[in-house]
Amino acid sequence: MHGLINRSIQCFLRDTYGVPLWLDVAAAADLPSNEFEAMLTYEDALTWRVLDAAAVALKKSRAMVLEDIGTYLVSHPNNEGLRRLLRFAGLSYEDFLHSLDDLPDRTRLAVSDLELPELELRQHSASRFSITCNAGMPGFGHVLVGILRAMADDYGALVILDYLGERHQVETIEVTLVEPAFAEGRAFELGAKTG
Repeated sequence: MHGLINRSIQCFLRDTYGVPLWLDVAAAADLPSNEFEAMLTYEDALTWRVLDAAAVALKKSRAMVLEDIGTYLVSHPNNEGLRRLLRFAGLSYEDFLHSLDDLPDRTRLAVSDLELPELELRQHSASRFSITCNAGMPGFGHVLVGILRAMADDYGALVILDYLGERHQVETIEVTLVEPAFAEGRAFELGAKTG
């Protein structure tokens, strides 16, 4: 597993629940070090041990932990760069949904050796969509649900998200766009602020 993914799990636990919880998880997962290096590659089994130890420590399912990580990746102030990358997709939540097919390629522009699962959006009606992701990274669908939920809040859209499960290594999420402009979204400017 790419070190950036493991580092994101570490930062999520540390930033959300504190250093002591992270250290407990690292010990329970029998990590060789308390820190992940973002540019290294780790055995997949190590990542699953960390997620399972986090689930036990938080008294949540692995799926819930993964969804919380997805939300963290977009909403935490330490991840403003990722939020900006996702907001470049367009002015509305629907624009964002239509840009998801390109997300793995855009990610590779930033981190060339980070392989995200391929995503495919299908629009079934004006307000109903489904997103499939190849389970090359099992559990990514849950992370995506967290990202989709946080981005809906960011755009001020009211959505219903339903994780439909995994079949033949493909995870499916159903998205119902109830109200595109339900609330005022978070401020976003195309140009980054300096100084």
